[in-house]
Amino acid sequence: MLQAMLAGVASIKAQQTRMNVIGNNLSNVNTTAYKASRVTFQDMLAQTIRGASRPTSGLGGTNPIQFGLGVLVAGTDVSNEQGSLNATNRPTDFAIQGNGFFTVSNGDRIAFTRDGAFDLDANGDLVHRATGERMLGWTADQATGSIDTNSPIGPASSVRVPIGARTAVQVTTEVNLAGNLDSRVFTQTGTQSTQLTMRVFDTLGTEHLLTMTLTETGTANQWNWSVAGSGGTTVTGSGTLVFDPATGNMTSGNPGSITVTPPVGSGVPAFPISLQMGDIYQRASEMQVQMSSQNGFAPGSLSAFSVGTDGIITGLYTNGLTRPLGQVALAIFPNSNGLERVGSNLWRNTDNSGIPVIGTPRTGGRGSINSGFLEQSNIDIGNEFTELIVTQRGFQANTRVVTTVDEMLQDLINMKR
Repeated sequence: MLQAMLAGVASIKAQQTRMNVIGNNLSNVNTTAYKASRVTFQDMLAQTIRGASRPTSGLGGTNPIQFGLGVLVAGTDVSNEQGSLNATNRPTDFAIQGNGFFTVSNGDRIAFTRDGAFDLDANGDLVHRATGERMLGWTADQATGSIDTNSPIGPASSVRVPIGARTAVQVTTEVNLAGNLDSRVFTQTGTQSTQLTMRVFDTLGTEHLLTMTLTETGTANQWNWSVAGSGGTTVTGSGTLVFDPATGNMTSGNPGSITVTPPVGSGVPAFPISLQMGDIYQRASEMQVQMSSQNGFAPGSLSAFSVGTDGIITGLYTNGLTRPLGQVALAIFPNSNGLERVGSNLWRNTDNSGIPVIGTPRTGGRGSINSGFLEQSNIDIGNEFTELIVTQRGFQANTRVVTTVDEMLQDLINMKR
């Protein structure tokens, strides 16, 4: 009878463990990106009273006689199913749609989380709001905006968004022109002309307004061009554009080249500009030529940013420039169920989780990032309440076993009286 009591006690302990897990799940029902756990049981070693025997010519075989010694907790499993996404409209809130974990670091080690509640600190680093740990990723080259995602990720690979920081100035080296020169009016005196304004920037980011004039040469299908400066800025360079009378396409004169000299006393050196005019045509339509683009820009400050589904952080500057600032890194594991919780919505890899495979979102089986959203817990309250009832009944049944065995032992002791 003591074995029955011990089996009941073992089951009571197991049910207590299951209740602890259910209680923890329900307490984290509103925890960001929390993953539910469950408990599985296994029977304890069985005591064999008599082993099995094989059939003989005169008798049939007999089965073993065994009775169990109770129950044990086999383990706890984590459900990594996707939680629903909740819109927060905060640009620093990120939700992973699919597989993967954000990588964060306290400067010494790397941890992993599905909790995308990040914020900017005083240094401009993206940090985990609950712990202050920095998000890891790749930083873009300040001059070109290119991102080297082949570089390894370490504890110091933080992603920085320096709101208010000024951009590097870029001098204009190329201007693209596009439009049409009207072929319907031709004068041998060369009186037909058109003008356009070009805005360019010098090495200090100072704006210079240039006026380009295109004038007929007096020869059909040929136009001369020249550029003048303003406010003390001088320009050297001119040329001739020749068009095919059958198609209206330019046959010679592209590209052109000018040299812009800032006002005397400014100390700014002269700078050359290449004029790309291949998109200018001579056809029977209204006269209109304009600057379509130029590659220089004035100084500006980072005012806002956005994050794409591929994890690229794009900065928006007050001068209209947009430039990549960095890219978020995601980690996947051969066995994500093997990760170990370390608190604060963080996980660490173990021997059975495998080593993290870190890469960019939307590659290698990694999910996409949704900015302005947070992943909710994947806890099913209805299922947890059902498990709560089953666990309670299992606990009650085994307490009855212990009580009954106690009464039987009491009756056995009373036999001596």
